[in-house]
Amino acid sequence: MPDTTPHQPALPRQRAVKAVIPAAGLATRFLPATKAVPKELLPVVDRPVLQYIVEEAAAAGIRDILLVTGRGKTSMVDHFDRRPDLEARLAEKGDDERLAAVKRPSELAEIYTCRQGEPLGLGHAISYGESHVGNEAFACLLGDEFVEETKPLMPAMLDLQAQTGGIVLAFIEVEPEETSRYGIASVEPSGLSAEAGEVLKVTGLVEKPKPEEAPSNLAVIGRYVLPPTLFDAIRRIGPGAGGEIQLTDAMALMLAEGTPVHGIVYRGIRYDTGLPLGYLQAVVQLACQRDDLGPAFSHWLTQFVEKDLRG
Repeated sequence: MPDTTPHQPALPRQRAVKAVIPAAGLATRFLPATKAVPKELLPVVDRPVLQYIVEEAAAAGIRDILLVTGRGKTSMVDHFDRRPDLEARLAEKGDDERLAAVKRPSELAEIYTCRQGEPLGLGHAISYGESHVGNEAFACLLGDEFVEETKPLMPAMLDLQAQTGGIVLAFIEVEPEETSRYGIASVEPSGLSAEAGEVLKVTGLVEKPKPEEAPSNLAVIGRYVLPPTLFDAIRRIGPGAGGEIQLTDAMALMLAEGTPVHGIVYRGIRYDTGLPLGYLQAVVQLACQRDDLGPAFSHWLTQFVEKDLRG
């Protein structure tokens, strides 16, 4: 007999609404500046790096953010708190522009925190978010990079993960000599599309391979949308590169066990403040884009390059 049992249509997956930002690293490349000031609070013109990242998440509809912090980093949380004394002083002076700028961080999202006892790898840091995100997909944004505001990446990643239910990564193309700095993916066509860039199906992941061993030039950057099953995978892997618990290893395990993994190739500008050179480049690029600073700064910079550097 034919099956006459009514079938309910599959419910659409929920788009992730929470994010985890791992920010517990020691930032040794920026010492001694980061001895007392978290790297995530170093200013890019007049906003700290971390605020750009939280703004990126908030613009994508994420208003619940967990900061995974470390020893000596409580000032990161303070930045997203209110300062009634400062706000009152600015209000008295009639400085509405700076008053709005001071209030803005506290209005972006609900910020929660937990502390990672010692930095044992990115996978270890993200594992601290398990009780916060629960049985939901979530975004992960690394605390030292962000993308240009006019070419957002996170909305497309959230939509794609809600469609596939697996892992969604962000890729950039790198030079062969740079592969040893990143997780590198092997890929094939996916048949899917996204507004932010080409969507590829991931068939393998390798953490920081030598150029001659890299399966492609597609590097995983610090934006992920992850299913909650990631936490179990983290528990089941051992130390990887550098003796640390690596997120790439946990994702590779999930991929091997059948979790779909896709990546979006991002073509916009990625500001990488994790190294001093990238940090300085981000400051210069964003200063030049400012309406209030750009013209004068660009003029000075041109003169400096043409006269002082070239002699």
